[in-house]
Amino acid sequence: MRAVLLALITAAAWGVGGYFEKKGLHAGGLSPQVGAALRTTVALLVLGVVAAPAARQLLTAPPRALLGIVLGGGVLAGALGILCFYAALRSAPIHVVMPIAFTSPLFGALAAYVLGGEALSWRTLAGMALTVVGIVLIGSR
Repeated sequence: MRAVLLALITAAAWGVGGYFEKKGLHAGGLSPQVGAALRTTVALLVLGVVAAPAARQLLTAPPRALLGIVLGGGVLAGALGILCFYAALRSAPIHVVMPIAFTSPLFGALAAYVLGGEALSWRTLAGMALTVVGIVLIGSR
């Protein structure tokens, strides 16, 4: 139950945060790159303070684990994903961008299946299909 609550808080933070990010980009006339860099800088400061007590874990973590976080979280999600998200926010209505951008579970489930050998149940596949239907409905005019 705790994981579900944390996931809901995550969804609320990202959803409401996206609203303020879009408003900030437009109000300041900021490029997506500047907005993304500001967001990442503030996140780095906050997370640095929160993670400082456990930072020694980096010394004993296997290189493969660190590489996975650096490539997956830093390069793909943290840089490429955020830059594309900000560019989308700058150029399209938030009600279109947010539902599409947050279909990440589709890609995560597919990656887990293809790369990690995790099983996909019929319920997972049905949920993924419904998500795609929702995107089509939102994206069609």
